[in-house]
Amino acid sequence: MRDNASLESPLMPPSDLQELDHPAISRSPVEPAPLQKSRWLGPVLGAGLLVALGVAIFAGIRSRAANEQELARTTNEAAVPTVEVIHPKAGAPDVKLVLPGNAQPFSDTAIYARTSGYLKRWYVDIGAHVKRGEPMAEIDTPEVDDQLRQARADLSNAEATLELAVVTAQRKQKLVQTNVASLADRDSAVSGLNAARAQVQSRQAAVARLEKLQSFERVEAPFDGIVTARTIDVGALIAAGSATADRELFHLVAINWLRIYVSIPETYSPAMHAGLVANVTLDEFPGETFKGVLVRTSNSIDQTSHTLLVEVDVPNADERLLPGSYVHVQFMIPTAGRAVVVPANALLFRKEGPQVAVVRDNKVELVAAKIGHDYGEAVEIVSGLQPSDQIVANPADSLTSGTMVAVKTTDAVASAK
Repeated sequence: MRDNASLESPLMPPSDLQELDHPAISRSPVEPAPLQKSRWLGPVLGAGLLVALGVAIFAGIRSRAANEQELARTTNEAAVPTVEVIHPKAGAPDVKLVLPGNAQPFSDTAIYARTSGYLKRWYVDIGAHVKRGEPMAEIDTPEVDDQLRQARADLSNAEATLELAVVTAQRKQKLVQTNVASLADRDSAVSGLNAARAQVQSRQAAVARLEKLQSFERVEAPFDGIVTARTIDVGALIAAGSATADRELFHLVAINWLRIYVSIPETYSPAMHAGLVANVTLDEFPGETFKGVLVRTSNSIDQTSHTLLVEVDVPNADERLLPGSYVHVQFMIPTAGRAVVVPANALLFRKEGPQVAVVRDNKVELVAAKIGHDYGEAVEIVSGLQPSDQIVANPADSLTSGTMVAVKTTDAVASAK
């Protein structure tokens, strides 16, 4: 009794009793045996592993499909090139066309002798201003003088013969009326009268010719101008000649107006017309401009240089401009209303000619472009483009019509220099 009481003593906690595994400690009748726990654990773990494996496989397949879609999208995007487009600038500025030219006198002539002889005296030298009709030199022509005297004597003889022929013809006519002379005598007298008249006319012409030659002894200025050359001196033998024969006596120019001949490129020939104002500058007059006007064109394109020859006249009353000077002629040519300006790097040069890549409905279309003026970094396109067109900036040489492209807009606008 003592031993059982001591074992059930309240002084010992229940946990200690369990550790002692005393028979007095009761066990729960419903606690599962170890064999029952191992029977259910296997199927549960297997099902869990199958579910986890299925989720992993599904996630892998889903990730692979997404990667394939992303790869396809990236490939398609890479296959479509992205281009930068700009808009042409409308309203091309007026073209400032500057071309070289040579100033030439308005009138320029070489003066030759029209009669032969010896130079008796000269009156003007180089640089002298002369008026029309003013004497420049005098030629001594003794042979012409002698020929003129002889011709005048022959004319007097012919006139005397004519007077006799007139009297004879009148007398024969009266004798015929009185039946004293025959008709044959009268006809012979009339024929002699006609021959005498012809002889007088011939002698008169000879005298007039020699008088004209004698008048050429006095060399006169044909127009107002300046003497630029004198090639003779007193006593020199002068022979009647021309530009294809003997040397000239003087060279005379008129510089109150100057002619400037300019070769215009064929591109600008339609804008050349009479009355177009031109500004003329010279290196010897820096900062100074002389006004000129286009007076005529050749109306023909030179087949060698493909240029149009035009004449610009410049007033030169003060004679500041000298003939033969090298000048610069500036024309302001208005551009066509349909012209636009694009950057020079937007052009494609193919065998078909200059082209511009235009984007329409995300497709490239190569448009032929007719170039007007070249501003350097930009060019004028006179036909083929509109300001609303989207053109590819700096297109690749491999770009062709029909190519699908992605558009990247830029704020850059073509500008002229």
